[in-house]
Amino acid sequence: MRTEARELAFKLIFERLFVKENYTFDEEFFAVLKKEEDRNFAKDLILKFEANRSEIEGVVNSKLIGYSLDRVYKVDLALLYLAVTEIKYIQTPFQIVINEVVNFSKQFSTEKSSRFINGVLSAIVKDQND
Repeated sequence: MRTEARELAFKLIFERLFVKENYTFDEEFFAVLKKEEDRNFAKDLILKFEANRSEIEGVVNSKLIGYSLDRVYKVDLALLYLAVTEIKYIQTPFQIVINEVVNFSKQFSTEKSSRFINGVLSAIVKDQND
């Protein structure tokens, strides 16, 4: 299921915010995903994030009113990066991505994170559609 693949990609992006070495794709790590299609989707998300990280950071940073990247909770930042990667580079409909990421924020982050993430992503999508 894509939700599980997204969650796995989110966890790897979160880890990447702390570890500077390149990813190694350990097949055991991806084995939790039953379908090969889901494993490939998670890997694609990670590779596209890595390849476009500077641009993704810039997109998120441009919509942080009154914040800077270093002030945003790392969990929230990883979720924002995941969403921007998927919307911009995989071109999944933004409604699906925002819904999934907001749900993840309710599970993995603070009580206020879902509204914050929704607001930032809505501003990014609005900008992209103008």
